Amino acid sequence: MVGGGLAGIASAVRLLDAGHRVTLLEARPALGGATYSFRRGDLTVDTGQHVFLRCYQEYRDLLARLGSTDRAAVQNGFSVPIVRVGGPPHVLARNRRLPAPAHLLPALLNYRPLRVGQRLAAVRAAAALRRVEPDDPAADRVSFGAWLAAHGQDEPTVTRLWELICTAALNAPPERASLALAARVFRTGLLDRADAADLGRPTAPLAELHGAPAAVLLRQRGATVRTGVRVQQIRTDQGRYQVSGDGVELTADAVVLAVPHPQAARLVPAEAAPDRARWARLGAAPIVNVHVHYQQRVTELEFAAGLDTPVQWVFDRTPAGGSGQYLVVSISAAEQVLGIRASELVRTYLGALGELFPAARQARVRDAFVTREPRATFRQGPGTRSARPPARTRSPGLALAGAWTDTGWPDTMEGAVRSGHRAADVVLAHLGSAAPADGGTGRTERSVGIERLGRPRRGDDERSEETT
Repeated sequence: MVGGGLAGIASAVRLLDAGHRVTLLEARPALGGATYSFRRGDLTVDTGQHVFLRCYQEYRDLLARLGSTDRAAVQNGFSVPIVRVGGPPHVLARNRRLPAPAHLLPALLNYRPLRVGQRLAAVRAAAALRRVEPDDPAADRVSFGAWLAAHGQDEPTVTRLWELICTAALNAPPERASLALAARVFRTGLLDRADAADLGRPTAPLAELHGAPAAVLLRQRGATVRTGVRVQQIRTDQGRYQVSGDGVELTADAVVLAVPHPQAARLVPAEAAPDRARWARLGAAPIVNVHVHYQQRVTELEFAAGLDTPVQWVFDRTPAGGSGQYLVVSISAAEQVLGIRASELVRTYLGALGELFPAARQARVRDAFVTREPRATFRQGPGTRSARPPARTRSPGLALAGAWTDTGWPDTMEGAVRSGHRAADVVLAHLGSAAPADGGTGRTERSVGIERLGRPRRGDDERSEETT
């Protein structure tokens, strides 16, 4: 079967549960895909700040299977500090006693960054958003920004409320985001269930949360895991599949191809996906992160969203027992800053952090650097869904996985895991079996080749830039 990132890992676990032999090939030196870490001095650095919601049930179930639940923390109630220059944080939080959607009513009515009339208009828009069906193709053809304007949201309301969540969740501002995907985020995460949007954050490096425990689990379950192998070709051969690359030649009864869409379009056989050229319409959207390690603490906030500042979101990633304070500023929809030199970005964001947190102005900076993810997600704009393929291809036994495939979810960790499960189900149907509810221990003689390759090694199009 296929695997290496979250989609491949999820597929592999599901197929092992059904009793199939699994071979997993991964281009990177370790599993984890885009959620990887690297060492810099005494810090373990994640390529980007990943968060999840309580409603990410399939992702959280995977964490439980990996034994990683205790390496992430989930809020007991949705609460986001909003920081602005010159004033105390405003906390946007749900009411823990009210059912959905009333649980957000006090938060919206008391949201200080907006005037009273804007707050009332936001409440009406939130009520209307509950009626938008995320799976409606018509909703996918409309931008979230256009929908907000049609529902009485003026520019300050969009900027100070809706954009805070939309840009972070979809890696796109409202005017460039699909209404259907925005509805998935806001309805599923904020409006349909009171506790759905409680935020979860890793408390350990991503490599320890996903990749390392996945490698242990898969090998314990009998899977063959090979890293540092880049697949060059997949071809059909009398009902089976030949997978080759980097000194590897294997034959499999089925294959899950869990790679980003540009690599998938090159690897998938033409007869399996004759319309694969349309995947190019998904494009790519970048995320940039500015990392600052201070000599001493500069804020007591664990994380915060910024208003009227270059700082979109900032997270405290100081390791347990670590000295000073390690902050990471996450910049989504980062096209405008992607090409700016690291030294200039560091200078800009050191100044912005100093304006938000006065203690940072006098604090000594131990280290400051930039990481860039030019292809962090696909572009989640209007018309996106028509370019996202299903897990099933036209070649029986060959399935696609990855958050870019048509899960109906945004490009998130939950979307990746869901795609892996769908791809595994396609393979299981082809092989005539299903994953047993008890996580079965039986074995069959059929094999599945898993390939997560295709995600560039760090240094290809993901790189760390450094500035002291």
